[in-house]
Amino acid sequence: MREITVSVVYALPERATEIELQLPAGTTVADAIMRSRIAEQHPEVDFARAATGIFGRKVRRDAVLAAGDRVEIYRPLLGDAKDIRRKRAKRA
Repeated sequence: MREITVSVVYALPERATEIELQLPAGTTVADAIMRSRIAEQHPEVDFARAATGIFGRKVRRDAVLAAGDRVEIYRPLLGDAKDIRRKRAKRA
């Protein structure tokens, strides 16, 4: 069976965790997250509910990965980006 190389990434404001994996072709986003064991490094995160993407495009967990894909696990937004920018502009 053919293998592909992918990476799984979870970023925090101060650092990012990136794990490179060799997985069988046909592996899904959910499988890659589970096999990366990233939850062991970030037990505070509910990876089963977190939004996911590949190279900045939101994808479902059942999306099949291609060689070289970068699986991104997104943190929840703390507020509306437009509102945050408006508040920052008012303070300036």
